[in-house]
Amino acid sequence: MVREHPRITLDPDVLAGKPVIRGTRLSVEFVIGLMAEGWAEADILANYPEIMHEDVIACLAYARDTLSSVVNLSLVSDETRI
Repeated sequence: MVREHPRITLDPDVLAGKPVIRGTRLSVEFVIGLMAEGWAEADILANYPEIMHEDVIACLAYARDTLSSVVNLSLVSDETRI
């Protein structure tokens, strides 16, 4: 089940429909990428003042929920694969 994320939007006219922080063109992927590269939340907020702490948390929650909804195909037997 996919949870609703009010701070995250998907619009085909914005970044080809990638999930973005509402009211911005900053994608969830971009924010998660900055964190993966070692950026602290304080660095992200200082460099992108249009977003807030809650937006960063929403990106993490969206990524978590998206990953948790993906079926691990390696656990599915060859007979049931499509």
